[in-house]
Amino acid sequence: MDVMRGLGEGGRRTPLPGVENLMLHFTPFSEDWGRLPVIVSGEGCYVTDAEGNRYIDGLAGLFTTQVGHGRSELAEAASRQMRELGFFPNWSFQHPRSLELAARLAELAPGDLSTSFFVSSGSEAVETVIKLARQYHKANGEPTRYKIISRKIAYHGTTLGALSVTGLPSFKAPFEPLLQGFMHVPNTQQDPEGAAEAIEEAIEFGPPETVAAVVLEPVQNAGGCLVPPEGYWRRVREICDRHGVLLVSDAVICAFGRLGEWFGIERFGVVPDMTSFAKGITSGYLPMGGVVVSEKVRDTLRENAPMFFHGSTFGGHPVSAAVALENINIIERERLLENVHDLEGHFQSELRRMAEGHPIVKDVRGMGFFWAVEVRPERADGTPLAGDEYERYFKGVVSRKLLEGGLICRFDDKDEPVIQYSPALVADREVISRIAEITDEALTELERELGYRS
Repeated sequence: MDVMRGLGEGGRRTPLPGVENLMLHFTPFSEDWGRLPVIVSGEGCYVTDAEGNRYIDGLAGLFTTQVGHGRSELAEAASRQMRELGFFPNWSFQHPRSLELAARLAELAPGDLSTSFFVSSGSEAVETVIKLARQYHKANGEPTRYKIISRKIAYHGTTLGALSVTGLPSFKAPFEPLLQGFMHVPNTQQDPEGAAEAIEEAIEFGPPETVAAVVLEPVQNAGGCLVPPEGYWRRVREICDRHGVLLVSDAVICAFGRLGEWFGIERFGVVPDMTSFAKGITSGYLPMGGVVVSEKVRDTLRENAPMFFHGSTFGGHPVSAAVALENINIIERERLLENVHDLEGHFQSELRRMAEGHPIVKDVRGMGFFWAVEVRPERADGTPLAGDEYERYFKGVVSRKLLEGGLICRFDDKDEPVIQYSPALVADREVISRIAEITDEALTELERELGYRS
């Protein structure tokens, strides 16, 4: 693939109109935004930019396009619904698609998770979890329970509540002071043996009668696909039950097949009191998120509160709900959960085989179609890279070589530097192997520049 095809003089992209008018999300101002790819189309696991360059979308948009790009079935589902009912809110009214979707999710969710509240994004879903937990305890006769426990490094969203749950100090700093009542404990990478006990210590320090909920991702994203040790989730479930604390699975990333299950948490053998979701429910074709709650939470609110004092204009949007229903149908019809389970071992073996030839690789970890390769931020002689040097090599060489090789994935350094992969669930063995090959080429170039290779 000629990645320079269509670029201007000196290998620079010709900026399209609007580059000065659009503010990008989580994109450093120091970058030349005019040089960033402009993605114009997609098909399956691939996307194409305005210059005609084709890339493997190794991040599924942003852990989102489960059924791949270019699915006309989803466009048709949206079109049919728009002709029938383009919009009506779920405030004091109902419409068929949100009712159908809620019933469908009750069938798919584990245990007694059976009642859904719809919003428009993952951040809103986490915000909803906080409000549900606090109002639940008030309705349950324990109004002093308001504190939320989550893990260090974990990312849970951008609204002030979701950001307060987030365990990344640098992400919070520009917006402080944030909300009160949020505690953070070591994640399973920082303390594999004691991470669950750290949650109990935090609850007891609370003290327990002030703690409302524990919010955890099935597999933590920030930090690089942190898979919990055996028994971790069961232990946390026991701790929460003993102290009367709600357990929340934040499955904004891990739901709808990313781990090979509908909500991800099924892989760990526990049922939470609530689970958030977003991203994959529509494969990103339209915005949607939400929370599925247990019968205990639902019944307590219905019996002891006048209403749930929360709402969202576009929550349960009929067009988004129609797309979500069709997206679920595609996942079932094409057996995409089975595809993830069938190819999980291939994904792992290809990345580990690649890593064997690279001394700069520290770890390979993940589950389902959710993987990370952690790299050492140092030269061959062990000298750490920092400041401008770090930026030059890790955010320069690595990111550039991956893109030139035809792979969109994620270089992330919220903790240690990692390359993350999260392709569409329709990916086959060839796509997965090519992801490993392109990574191999990028790491070879990085090692050459850092003195690992002659």
